[in-house]
Amino acid sequence: MAALKSRKHTVDDLGSAIELCYTNGWTDGLPVIPPTAERIEAMLAGANLKPDQQLSFIENRQVSVTAEKVAINAVMAGCKPEYMPVIAATVEALADPLYGYHGPATSTGGSAVFMLINGPIAKKIGLNSGDNVFGQGWRANATIGRAIRLMMQNVIGTTPGVLDRSSLGHPGKYTFCIAENEEDSPWPAFHTTRGFKPEQNAVTIFAALGVHQYSNGLSATPEGVLTTACAQMRFSAGTNRQPQYAMVFAGEHQLIMQKAGWSREDVQNYVFEHSKVSQAEMQRANIRPGPVTDETEKTLQPLVHTPQDLLVIAAGGKAGVQSCYIPGWGGKNGSQSVTREIK
Repeated sequence: MAALKSRKHTVDDLGSAIELCYTNGWTDGLPVIPPTAERIEAMLAGANLKPDQQLSFIENRQVSVTAEKVAINAVMAGCKPEYMPVIAATVEALADPLYGYHGPATSTGGSAVFMLINGPIAKKIGLNSGDNVFGQGWRANATIGRAIRLMMQNVIGTTPGVLDRSSLGHPGKYTFCIAENEEDSPWPAFHTTRGFKPEQNAVTIFAALGVHQYSNGLSATPEGVLTTACAQMRFSAGTNRQPQYAMVFAGEHQLIMQKAGWSREDVQNYVFEHSKVSQAEMQRANIRPGPVTDETEKTLQPLVHTPQDLLVIAAGGKAGVQSCYIPGWGGKNGSQSVTREIK
């Protein structure tokens, strides 16, 4: 393997190494694993990458993101080398113009990089798609998402209070990585909607605001469950509505969809039609400017531009009548979800 080029630091012990990372602003607030040359090389080998290999180029920042820099941050995050293919594919996706890195990364809106992993690699590396899917407890979920955030901070310069101007932020900015529950899903795996085969591995990234959980234990029909979702989603969008939404359905709601034979497209079409809101309602809520008129009472505004902008995903525990939606950041011209193959 080619020699590593990053600057080297010498310390007396593990504690000193950890404190050095804090002193230099290289952490996310939690302790990190000191990135020794041996660990970095093992991480690179996990995806058969050369240290100087460029994984992406962030146009607005004029930053070349090399495999070595990504591997360093993956080590610091606590990743295993077998996670590196997922991380590398995610870094590639971040540079896609459709994702539009600069906007969601620097806005006061405070989005995070939501990562959805599909394909056999999810089980192979131990990604969680079930109970507590957005919570703690799984190394792969916790550290893969964390590696991306550390890389954004330490390599691209997306530092809180400097380039990252989030007014509030949210916990997903520590890590926001899940796998889809393909085995129990009532629908084909999500990445197949993006042209991939079920046996391929892929990561979808999405500039995401916080998770909005809702509960419906009263309905035994898709319409009933989705009516609850729509009621909450209608006013969760901003002035110009949102570019896309992720809708994550957990086990009991998945079963309701499955028993009724509802496809992913059925869910998308229902929510698209039933989450519309009049301009007058938005005016009364001070979301849109101007006086309420007969015309604004009649003018309905959809939540998203098309039904396909609702990203319907199966994940979460089998028990419980909980599901959630996740609004996207900004407008559709600013950022859209992107899917990349994990090689």
